[in-house]
Amino acid sequence: MKNPWVIIGLLVIILIGGSVWYSSSVQESNNEGIVTKPNIKGNEKAAVTLVEYSDFQCPACAAFQPVLNDIMTEFSADLKFEYKHFPLPIHALSEAAARAAEAAGQQDAFFAYHDLLFVNQTAWSNTPNPTTLFFKYALDLGLDVDLFKRHYNSSALRDRVKADSNEARSIGLSGTPTFYLNGEKMNIQTYEDFRNQIAAAINPDVVFDLLGGSE
Repeated sequence: MKNPWVIIGLLVIILIGGSVWYSSSVQESNNEGIVTKPNIKGNEKAAVTLVEYSDFQCPACAAFQPVLNDIMTEFSADLKFEYKHFPLPIHALSEAAARAAEAAGQQDAFFAYHDLLFVNQTAWSNTPNPTTLFFKYALDLGLDVDLFKRHYNSSALRDRVKADSNEARSIGLSGTPTFYLNGEKMNIQTYEDFRNQIAAAINPDVVFDLLGGSE
């Protein structure tokens, strides 16, 4: 009679190998068709770029959204805005929310989904498992929900979010929201200060007039 431990060992190897193959196969399916790209709105060819490092579960980030909306309404023709992920460790659901937004982005709905996450921040942030709500938001936007679910679970988009987060840490960031204007970190005191710094970058003469220092 063969040693039963040899048989058991072979079965374990087969099971582990099958599990690895299955996991790899699922990830291939989830990653299929994914194209990673920057999350940009406004004028992509504008000379002035505003970058935000943000966290979907951060209350301060949500509170800042109306200000950003006003800025984009006023300066959309002259401003390129890029959103970058920086899910903070203190926000347990923020990484999942970032992946959900990226999954929506695969269907050209990143910023529409971004807006829903911030508007509904209290609802999904207070849910132990927000996945059901994330899928509902995709449905509300008319997205292909099955495709959204696959992409939400993809390793490619998980890596996409991680890359932004690693970038934020590499430049010494520790909080959100943090803004960079044409590569320079912004020091913001008030809404008017934020607006005027952007206006100055777009058209210095106009802002000098606003500040009472026109030539």
